[in-house]
Amino acid sequence: MDAEGLALLLPPPTLAALASSWLQEDCPGLHVTALVTGAAPSQAALWAKSPGVLAGRPFFDAIFAQLGCQVSWLLPEGSKLVPVTKVAEVRGPAHRLLLGERVALNTLARCSGIASAATEAVRVARGTGWTGHVAGTRKTTPGFRLVEKYGLLVGGAAPHRYDLGGLVMVKDNHVVAAGDVEQAVRGARRAADFALKVEVECSSLQEAVRAARAGADLVLLDNFQPEELHPTAAALKAQFPSVVVEASGGVTLGNLPQFCGPHVDVISLGMLTQAAPALDFSLKLFAEGTTPVPHARRS
Repeated sequence: MDAEGLALLLPPPTLAALASSWLQEDCPGLHVTALVTGAAPSQAALWAKSPGVLAGRPFFDAIFAQLGCQVSWLLPEGSKLVPVTKVAEVRGPAHRLLLGERVALNTLARCSGIASAATEAVRVARGTGWTGHVAGTRKTTPGFRLVEKYGLLVGGAAPHRYDLGGLVMVKDNHVVAAGDVEQAVRGARRAADFALKVEVECSSLQEAVRAARAGADLVLLDNFQPEELHPTAAALKAQFPSVVVEASGGVTLGNLPQFCGPHVDVISLGMLTQAAPALDFSLKLFAEGTTPVPHARRS
């Protein structure tokens, strides 16, 4: 699916609820600067001031929709941004434009930063000839997960499970609590039934074999160095060719090529959501009939 179509994944009631909560966080009481700006019909230009990938249009739209403002986009979702570029125009009462300004910019900047990092990760991985899945993780910002997972999708990466109910992930602490790998997988299989897959985090080939033998659909080889990862994955696939092998832990854009190999199906990177730098956007009001510029214009 192209980036434009990804907006269909976002339920309008969820978008509206998120936008409302973000606006309420920023202005839970009196909007004191509204008396400075007034409510005259106004317009503002959205400028992209750093390179990257545009992502987050549906969230930007939802924020200004809450305020009765209209957004006209000049670039489609997923566009490559070359600064300085005018991306959109927003129209509405001045006090409402400025009420939504920072919330909308924060959301767009964060989502676009994640999409940009994901795009680069996919580019790096494909450059090695590897055809597996570059994925994110559940290491997301509380209350902001939908934005971050959506940014991964715009960037061409897999979002991985959205929440605890999307996949039965048996991690090291689950194994300790259950007693051993086999008991943990049995419990996971009861929870999964026919509807969900079971993935088990493993720290050795022996543990991975036990997990696969017990019925794991996916095996996560966590914190393996590349020189250990590839022979372990090859040995596991030799015995269990249908088991999906995921590599994670310590993967960065710099060392990602070292983790790409013929027996690794998925490489997940927490840094895509934890460490992606936000892009720089600004929203500047301009007078009707004048040419918008990416800086404040005063008479």
